Amino acid sequence: MNSRQRRGVILLLLSVVCALGAFTGVLSVISDVKSKVGPEVTAYRLKADVAPYTTLSTGQFEKIEMPERWLSENAVTDLSQIRGKIAVTTLREGSLLQSDMIVDQPALRPGQQEVAIMVDAATGVAGKITPGSTVNVYATFEGEREGAPSQSKIIVTNAKVLDVGEITALDPEESDRTQEPTDAVPITFALSTLDAQRITYAESFAQRVRLALVAPGSDTTVPDRERTYELAKDK
Repeated sequence: MNSRQRRGVILLLLSVVCALGAFTGVLSVISDVKSKVGPEVTAYRLKADVAPYTTLSTGQFEKIEMPERWLSENAVTDLSQIRGKIAVTTLREGSLLQSDMIVDQPALRPGQQEVAIMVDAATGVAGKITPGSTVNVYATFEGEREGAPSQSKIIVTNAKVLDVGEITALDPEESDRTQEPTDAVPITFALSTLDAQRITYAESFAQRVRLALVAPGSDTTVPDRERTYELAKDK
């Protein structure tokens, strides 16, 4: 190996050493940044403005990841915390959700009362209706006289659900006119006096009572002429 070749090898080795040094330096900087920033955690950000006293739903928020050390102690990291909550003030788009922005939804308003009925677990709830939900209540009735058509009626609209109890197996004589045991769930509503009478009448005399979950912000006003349905009239 002549002197020129030796110089080339030496320069190559020096280049490798410099590259390793630079790589080590980059790793050191990355490690230092990670140690300063810390682990990331889940947080939730408002997709749009939310008006005060509005019932909160998961669709109003987007999930983001950010360093834990940058979050305040009252930041909400689990959306189950908004169940049954309302906004205490105007929530601004892009703001991080914090526990002091929300409060428990008032159980009852003036003129309302709590009413609980048993609803078929499969056809009435299906695991998707929870405290804070808004539902329409449907009931099906036999014809008032022999040969008269059966009817489906909207008994109550915009009923607020306060509580959903545990599934209970009813005895045959307690189930709604069937000869087999029925799994039912006690549902507690906040209703006006008239709606409370309607819903308890349906529980006592209807063949079946069903709950229809209403999407947040939906207009569920139903004219009186559209509250009763008969198959024969559906043309």
